[in-house]
Amino acid sequence: MDNNKKDILVALEKYKGIVTNACGSIGLARSTYYKWLNDDADFKADVDEIQETAIDFVEGKLMEKINGVTTQTYNSKGEPVIYEQPPSDTAIIFYLKTKGKKRGFVERSEFDHTTKGDSLNKPKDLSMLSDEELRQMAVIQKKINAE
Repeated sequence: MDNNKKDILVALEKYKGIVTNACGSIGLARSTYYKWLNDDADFKADVDEIQETAIDFVEGKLMEKINGVTTQTYNSKGEPVIYEQPPSDTAIIFYLKTKGKKRGFVERSEFDHTTKGDSLNKPKDLSMLSDEELRQMAVIQKKINAE
């Protein structure tokens, strides 16, 4: 792998997978990055791993928001200053809506409209239809064919 590709991988790690920031930091055109991504399977695998690491990082930050965080810094006198961030209701709700769907944590009802394996184009048994229903279907078919 050439040095330019190595440089962009380092930059992607630094910028947590944000392509625009990574490319800008090393003066690489985004089009070049995407060409490499499409043409070089090894490069793509490395980028995919960086993207997974970035997702892990963000998930960790989300869990910090869910749990609440206590941090300590120092003021200009060198005295410790403690900041406490309580658990975030918004982070908890987001997590439950994305990870807790199986347990009913959804904003809306989701319905499965599949045919349970049957083809939508499967011929239907018309023998159960009345003569009037068959006539109506014939009229509809004629209108469709006329268009």
